[in-house]
Amino acid sequence: MNQLTVTLARTAGFCFGVRRAVETVERVAGSGGTVVTLGPIVHNRHVVEHFEAMGVREISEVSEAPEGSTVIIRAHGVGRAVTEALQARGLTVVDATCPFVERIHRLVRQAEEEGRQPVIFGSRTHPEVIGISGWCRSALIVESPEEWEAWLHADPKHPEIPLTLVAQTTSNQVLWKKTEKITKKVCTNAKIFDTICEATENRQQEAAELAAKNDAMIVVGDKTSSNTRQLVAICRAGCPRVYPVDNASELAAVDFSGVHSIGITAGASTPAWIIKEVNQTMDENKTVDTATEESFEALLDASIKTLTTGDTVTGTVVAIGTTEVQVDLGTKHAGYIPCDEVSADPNTKPEDVLHVGDEIKVFVVRVNDQEGTVQLSRKKLDGMRVWDELQEAADTKTPVEAKITETNKGGLVANVKGVRVFIPASASGVARGGNLEELKGQTVKIRITEVNRERRGGRVVGSIRAVANEERRAAQEKIWSEIEVGKKYTGTVKSLTSYGAFVDIGGVDGMVHVSELSWNRIKNPAEVVKVGDVIDVYVIALDPEKKKISLGYKTAEMNPWNQFTAKYSVGDVAKVKIVKMMTFGAFAEIVPGVDGLIHISQIADRRIGKPEDVLTVGQEVDAKIIDVDAENKRISLSIRALLEPTVEEQAAALAEEAEPVEAE
Repeated sequence: MNQLTVTLARTAGFCFGVRRAVETVERVAGSGGTVVTLGPIVHNRHVVEHFEAMGVREISEVSEAPEGSTVIIRAHGVGRAVTEALQARGLTVVDATCPFVERIHRLVRQAEEEGRQPVIFGSRTHPEVIGISGWCRSALIVESPEEWEAWLHADPKHPEIPLTLVAQTTSNQVLWKKTEKITKKVCTNAKIFDTICEATENRQQEAAELAAKNDAMIVVGDKTSSNTRQLVAICRAGCPRVYPVDNASELAAVDFSGVHSIGITAGASTPAWIIKEVNQTMDENKTVDTATEESFEALLDASIKTLTTGDTVTGTVVAIGTTEVQVDLGTKHAGYIPCDEVSADPNTKPEDVLHVGDEIKVFVVRVNDQEGTVQLSRKKLDGMRVWDELQEAADTKTPVEAKITETNKGGLVANVKGVRVFIPASASGVARGGNLEELKGQTVKIRITEVNRERRGGRVVGSIRAVANEERRAAQEKIWSEIEVGKKYTGTVKSLTSYGAFVDIGGVDGMVHVSELSWNRIKNPAEVVKVGDVIDVYVIALDPEKKKISLGYKTAEMNPWNQFTAKYSVGDVAKVKIVKMMTFGAFAEIVPGVDGLIHISQIADRRIGKPEDVLTVGQEVDAKIIDVDAENKRISLSIRALLEPTVEEQAAALAEEAEPVEAE
């Protein structure tokens, strides 16, 4: 054999759906009981033989399933009738259908519900196509662009039929594009869905690129596999010498004379151990052209790189399914993230935070070297990172934001980036006996006081009160550094006593004496303010050493006398309210806090014995301001002045009395 330069395809081996199906059988078989697969789980005899050795039997019909057995539906999927038959028998069914195939099932079912003709591009005898067609009553299956074009031109009405076109996931990409082009050109009402698996597209594209630049290609895979046959056809289009092999033993019959460079690819159903054997066999008969090719040794080492549970690795998102996200780790391991391991937020959808092509770091949950699969978790890695952040926050006493999610007998439970944090009632900031439920749903700042990863499930404890106390101390320092007599603040009434009200002016409490609450005489502060009121106050006096602040609430603008003089003058008429009776007259309120005297002689236009003869307490009357003693703050009022006729009225009356009366 000539010395060879060897290039191994990065995308060779198990695809997402196959890996998922194989791992499903592995898991179910390990749980005991009778397990059967409805048809070969994948198109690879080595995988089937491996499971037969584990006691997993293959059946071809639902009727062959033993009573009480577990039936696994293979990656290719089955039709509706088969699913219903399994349910009718009451068998335990585990569905390992590839999520990308399940999507096609939904598409053809929806097409028929909308009155559209489902068209499937693929092989009529392939189990995947048979399963897809089983989800609609009358699917049209076409195997080539030529067949599709012939059908469209067979009847003038065909191009006008509402159509939904889908493809077998392992279809040839080149042929599919031709079919798609014909459809767009001829059909007037067609919906086209490119359902070829992205992993298949990538594998076919890489195979074509390798075939174009190598003297020969080795395609590893079961010859019954459609995926493998497509790879062979693609490689032959770009390379004169293509050698399909089932396993490494078939390489002995291959003549590599005259071949200086060779590429290796493998079908989606080819297990990692088969690829590894082919690699090892070729390794014994090659040299490496370091100038133009990457070291085969390096490629092999990378492809069979050992992954260990607990590792943190970097991979590239290659596909996002309904249940799992496929990740390329740059090895022969098929990496996948279950959807519930993508994010700690149960409401987050994988497609919201991940995109095909994204490079991400993931945590290795479980490795199956035999099958070449590895279960990954992004949530656990994010969780580990959050734990590190929480530990740092605890060490540096840095507050973090937390959302209160629930209450219990001991206190509150909060969520910090997906980590459960317990807040004791004594650290909640709520007074003893207070209602913790009021905090539920709120986002608060907490201090992490304890982080214990060793405890089962981990334990984190936090405190709202610690942050509140610190913020209050900081606010107090700021207040005391700036405060001065006369400075105004907007504060909140925190408590009331018999002698005044305590007001929080931003972390510091000041006291408003009862005499400073109102210009009027009051007996209780509650007559003016209540707890929770937001009021404007000003500093009257302060004692920095004793940390005491005296505040004032009443202002010159609030002075009732000032309000009176700003509104009324001598000669004005005001509506007043009788508030007190005396023997010499009645006092009436002009504005709150300012009373005027209506002398008994000014109450009526006639002599009266006492004010009660005309007035009652609480009565509102119009009165004229006849005098204001500003120095002694006394006001004289008169009702009679509004009752007596004016000078003009008196003159008119006298003139009328002076007119002569004619004798009859």
